[in-house]
Amino acid sequence: MFLAVDVGNTQTTLGLLDDAGALVHGWRMATDATDTSDMLHSRLWGYFGKDGFEIAAIDEAGVACVVPVLSRAWRKCLASIMCREPHMVSPLADYGLEIDMPNPRQVGADRIANAIAARTSYGSPVIVVDFGTATNIDVVDARGAYRGGTIAPGLMLSADALFSRAAKLSSVPIEVPPAALGYDTETAVQSGLVIGAAVQAEGLVARIKSELGIEDAPVIGTGGLARTVSGATDLFDFIDPDLTLRGIFEMALRAEA
Repeated sequence: MFLAVDVGNTQTTLGLLDDAGALVHGWRMATDATDTSDMLHSRLWGYFGKDGFEIAAIDEAGVACVVPVLSRAWRKCLASIMCREPHMVSPLADYGLEIDMPNPRQVGADRIANAIAARTSYGSPVIVVDFGTATNIDVVDARGAYRGGTIAPGLMLSADALFSRAAKLSSVPIEVPPAALGYDTETAVQSGLVIGAAVQAEGLVARIKSELGIEDAPVIGTGGLARTVSGATDLFDFIDPDLTLRGIFEMALRAEA
């Protein structure tokens, strides 16, 4: 079995995939920059045991990490389980994806994974909107090359900032309100956050399509809040919550080939 690990700034997503790259089971855990390899091993042991899996079933693994201090801990943790090194996603590795940007080193590992999985599953051109700590838009052009995208504060990051700075506002459910025009404080906040995130994505995707001349590019939504935001827009052609994990799986296979 293959374990894909997507280490984000706020959450880490774990996916156990079969030999064909299909997700068998997934977990989410808080990202903690102080975690050691032993602590990560203990967490994995607990997750696997809770859901009836043997940790010894992991024979291959790949890690996309945007928190540099945790890369070594995850590498050591997985190497101790498998007795072999996991694949650590790198923008400098050859995955068969041209990164048509001045400085490929700046591209996050998760964004490369999204681009590769989207191109494999949906062809090119293709656009991915990933709703995580940041809302990332990643673009593969008609040639199949990664062209970049946008990075904006994520929905929950915006919500946390709003709730912490506005004394009269309290946390509200993050869900689509019945209309853009809020009729009370709760629906007004939901409109600003959820519909606001949807409208932001619509506007940015429209501009990107116009700039690159890729009006027919499918738009894929992924990330923890993709399904929520999709309820406020018809922007997305597909919602694919496992996109990043499949990308990590594919990148590990390509690196071994």
